[in-house]
Amino acid sequence: MVHGGAGALDNIKDNKTALRYLESIRRILEHGREIMVLGGSALQAVEACASLLEDDPVFNAGCGSVLNENCKVEMDAAIIDGRDLSAGAVAAVDNIANPVQLARLVMTESEHVMLISEGAMRFADHCGMSRVPEDYFFTPERIEQLHQARQQHKMMLDHDDSEVDSEERKYGTIGAIARDPGGNLAAATSTGGIVNKRMGRVGDSPIVGAGVYADNETCAVSATGFGEDFMRSVISKTISDFIYMKGMDAVQATEAGIQYLTRKVRGRGGVIVIDQDGTCSSGFTTKKMIHGWIEKGGEANCRF
Repeated sequence: MVHGGAGALDNIKDNKTALRYLESIRRILEHGREIMVLGGSALQAVEACASLLEDDPVFNAGCGSVLNENCKVEMDAAIIDGRDLSAGAVAAVDNIANPVQLARLVMTESEHVMLISEGAMRFADHCGMSRVPEDYFFTPERIEQLHQARQQHKMMLDHDDSEVDSEERKYGTIGAIARDPGGNLAAATSTGGIVNKRMGRVGDSPIVGAGVYADNETCAVSATGFGEDFMRSVISKTISDFIYMKGMDAVQATEAGIQYLTRKVRGRGGVIVIDQDGTCSSGFTTKKMIHGWIEKGGEANCRF
């Protein structure tokens, strides 16, 4: 399963734009399927799929990341292996085309789970990871969004429409989760954050248990939404706990998790979930969520 953000998505008003999103999701799902057909692991699949989502400028991650108050990109990402809960995360990084790949290096090449800002960038250099110039991220759409936010003296969310209130906005994060033929689960989440956000702001995406989680005994989860809501509710781990402690499947746990998110913090956004049996599920409190899935080797499905 993969996702590309949640919200009203009222900014996607024409069929051409809608098809652009859905075709990207479908292509990336099929790529993930091919990796596992060829013997790749769930961990390899989610890293590859998240990287492709980061490479697509229509999504708020990697190349398509929004700009902060200083007209800079600060990105967050995390990846987790359900076999042993190994995890890697980075926060407030820049000049990296694929933050999820740096998160994977933190998991495999360091003693830590999370590195941030300058420390993460030094680690990237240590690992020989190449940097991209700042103008790699400066798409016309992101520059215009920052201009609008500054004019209104506020932060704005990805693909925000200034004519609507906060409930109608698109919350930009990308994510990928997978279960491989060996029964192993993995999850990855990546984001550019919020337009005109304060320097150093970190959302839920790199927080294990909030924006991402995977455990072979329960499920894999990736979240997309208003990060502060997801951190306070630890939504990804909460959904996993519904399965572990109450014997729910993915569909039941997703529904229970969304109810909890709404009741406790009136959370805005959504989740994608795959349980240990390979059942796929999704849920969201916003009007829509860009997501797609391939369940148990079936056809690829994509929808808002």
